Amino acid sequence: MIQVTIRNNEALEKALRRFKKKFEKAGILNDVKKNAHYTKSSTEKRLKRANSSKPNISNARSQGY
Repeated sequence: MIQVTIRNNEALEKALRRFKKKFEKAGILNDVKKNAHYTKSSTEKRLKRANSSKPNISNARSQGY
């Protein structure tokens, strides 16, 4: 849980800005978007396999294979 304490004589906008930064760094919004809909385990495996092979292809090309 993200907490932001408001300091003495601090504007609410400034505290809200600090909260937003902590919220983005924690990656909460990404988790919510990721879990917004159900994906089958076979689909996840296929995407994971496809994403893992992409760096290998570009790495091989840069080495001249």
